[in-house]
Amino acid sequence: MGLILAKGDPVIEVRGLKNVFGEQVVHEGLDLDVRRGEILGVVGGSGTGKSVLMRSIIGLQTPAEGEIQVFGEQMVGRDEEEAKHIRRRWGVLFQGGALFSTLTVAENVQVPIKEFFSGLDRQLLDEIAAYKISMTGLPPLAATRYPSELSGGMRKRAGIARALALDPELLFLDEPTAGLDPIGAAAFDELIGELSHALGLTVFLITHDLDTLYAICDRVAVLADRKVVAVGTIPELLALDHEWIQEYFRGPRGRAAAAGAHEEQEAGA
Repeated sequence: MGLILAKGDPVIEVRGLKNVFGEQVVHEGLDLDVRRGEILGVVGGSGTGKSVLMRSIIGLQTPAEGEIQVFGEQMVGRDEEEAKHIRRRWGVLFQGGALFSTLTVAENVQVPIKEFFSGLDRQLLDEIAAYKISMTGLPPLAATRYPSELSGGMRKRAGIARALALDPELLFLDEPTAGLDPIGAAAFDELIGELSHALGLTVFLITHDLDTLYAICDRVAVLADRKVVAVGTIPELLALDHEWIQEYFRGPRGRAAAAGAHEEQEAGA
């Protein structure tokens, strides 16, 4: 039984993380906390190692130095079998959905279920998959489709259905709106916000989409200079005297995203 955390307690704690590829140091002295129940956006310029950070947390990348705790348990140095009970408590959506092309959407959703629970009959597996698929707003017919038969937005929703297969408490999303048109991206943001609220999820969300940050993120972590240079709400980040942060949030796209968020707030008032 894993540690049960109260809302606001850190679900993820990273301390002194260092990642090195050859002679390239991607992270050095990186610290980060992700609080239970929040949607944390992770941003940074190209090459700052946003995906490397996520891969380090979920155990796909072994850091050169540092400690990573998830649900209060140390992750660095644990083999896959030792960490299995922790991995069951999170779901992951990789860039592009990363679905198995030779499996239908329902079969993709069933993959993590079969990994952790053997002996379930086909009818029950199909019922679970159908429920998860419906949660993402996909039509029932999508269950029998192959990834190649779906649009980009539908593939991402199918990826979310698979990430939710084991009723996780923690969700990792890597550039979930990349490649979507503005309407599709906004609909996907709304889906993530609704799922997070309804299921009490903690969300670690890598993105470059400013609209996503304004729409659903409670806090934003900024990667620069090989570490997390700031974490806070967007107003808190805007108050900082950091060149990249100012350029990112006060550039043309940042101003447009802020204006759009302000209009939505006024419309909902």
